[in-house]
Amino acid sequence: MPIELKMPALSPTMEEGTLAKWLVKEGDTVQSGDLLAEIETDKATMEFEAIDEGTIAQILVPEGTDNVKVGTVIAVIAGEGEDASTAKAAPAPAAASAPTPEPVRAEPVEAPSSSSATAAKKDGPSPGRDPESGQMDKGERIKASPLARRIAAEKGIDLSAVKGSGPGGRIVKADLEGAPATAAAPAQAAAATPAPAAAPQQAAPFETDIPHTADKLSNMRKTIARRLIEAKQTIPHIYLTVDIQLDRLLKLRGELNAALEPQGVKLSVNDLLIKALAKALVQVPKCNVSFAGDQLISYSRADISVAVSVPAGLITPIIVGADEKSVSKISTEMKELAGRAKEGKLQPHEYQGGTASISNMGMFGISQFDAVINPPQGMIMAIGAGEKRPWIVDDALAIATVMSATGSFDHRAIDGADGAQLMQAFKQIVENPLGLVA
Repeated sequence: MPIELKMPALSPTMEEGTLAKWLVKEGDTVQSGDLLAEIETDKATMEFEAIDEGTIAQILVPEGTDNVKVGTVIAVIAGEGEDASTAKAAPAPAAASAPTPEPVRAEPVEAPSSSSATAAKKDGPSPGRDPESGQMDKGERIKASPLARRIAAEKGIDLSAVKGSGPGGRIVKADLEGAPATAAAPAQAAAATPAPAAAPQQAAPFETDIPHTADKLSNMRKTIARRLIEAKQTIPHIYLTVDIQLDRLLKLRGELNAALEPQGVKLSVNDLLIKALAKALVQVPKCNVSFAGDQLISYSRADISVAVSVPAGLITPIIVGADEKSVSKISTEMKELAGRAKEGKLQPHEYQGGTASISNMGMFGISQFDAVINPPQGMIMAIGAGEKRPWIVDDALAIATVMSATGSFDHRAIDGADGAQLMQAFKQIVENPLGLVA
């Protein structure tokens, strides 16, 4: 029987991608582990490996195709003993021929007693599934993502009537598009779910007499645009700024670099600031949090996402456990991650997650700016340029190297006083930097 190759979900948030390049052609024999294609996600270009053996019988999606939804059949493999010339993708069934599933009752079911369970076993199991849990009465569980389960519960969709396109047949969000509602959504869900925002007006075609070029947006740029809108529309930002004297930090950096030179390590100011932010988050744990609806997630480790500019936009590789790593380790990891980020070679776990972010535009001479929070994180630290300014030193006016740092905080999760304590702790650590190497 022909094997269908489907567009894979290469990250937890991927819903569609670009089939950038085929690494095989029709007629090629492939083994498990062979590279089949390069797929561009919203953050990186990743390689797609074969898990089955056979011959590439048909390529259905040509390379360079954008917006290929997860689960779309992109090629067909003829199995052992099959004629590759006759192995083709099965035609999609007509929508009208799909049977209408029976309505499913959404009320809760009491756990059966031992006697009722025995009776149920004797009489035979009920074929229905609960639309919220996706659980069959006889105990078999449907494979579905948590998001898909929630959407199904809200819309009254019977998951047993939905074919999953995710790994192992798992039902994902995209599979629910167009799925018929077979039961009214519970009243509680309707009451708890806020009314959706009005759909934005479709943008009119751009017209101008000014000479110009028009470049198609990459998947990364589309994702950046979507997430920035989400962040600014849904997260109430509060901004807190402190001025920090850098002279001691710069002196320490010079001494450390002289000592680390034989090892080929050269610390940047940003490496030290990553460590400083991580230590400050541990000191003020009320800022090392995420807002999650009716929950507040508090982290016991400081994983710092670091904004890195790449040709296609911006990506945030993560220094995991930065509070516990030496500054030389942070420096080495950061250089390696930034290099692979610019090549589009990061793995999803290397840029998805993190407990807080840092964005440094000081190298561009920017004195101060307000950064946009990277959801679901609760804060981001924006670093400005270190510059010579008048400064009071030992009650006398002097010249010092000073930078402005601005924290953006999710005010749903972090109170202003707690954010102020974090900024105070960050300032104290940077101005007394020996603690960074203790």
